[in-house]
Amino acid sequence: MKYNIVNEIKLIYTRKGNTEKKVLNSQDATDIFREHFDADQIDYRESFYSMYMNQANKVLGIQKISESGITSSLIDIRIIMQGALLCNAVSFIIAHNHPSGNLTPSREDIGITQKIKEAAQLLNINLLDHCIITSTDSFSFSDEGIL
Repeated sequence: MKYNIVNEIKLIYTRKGNTEKKVLNSQDATDIFREHFDADQIDYRESFYSMYMNQANKVLGIQKISESGITSSLIDIRIIMQGALLCNAVSFIIAHNHPSGNLTPSREDIGITQKIKEAAQLLNINLLDHCIITSTDSFSFSDEGIL
């Protein structure tokens, strides 16, 4: 038996598609996120996404982090940061929906946002905003001074 074999890790990111979309404010971010949320599910179950950007705030990519139940999502910060590192992001914005239609951030929303921000700071990547989206409206942590 060979015990000296070590698994090889390959990291691949290709820039297929364009990076023409630029995020200048929370409305731009919300509009781009809405293209990725399932309109038939936005009032039914919670989903969490991360959008990664380059230094010019052009979108490099969007990653679905989780899709869960009616009132919560399991967020693994390592997956968010892995995506940021993989595409060489300088900054990112996170978003999730509230199926209830209530835009008020929960204590858990505020707590996970702070943990994600701290993890990003360690890697010198900027968390610019956390958007909460409903089928009719949105809330920006950055606009409200929470971030």
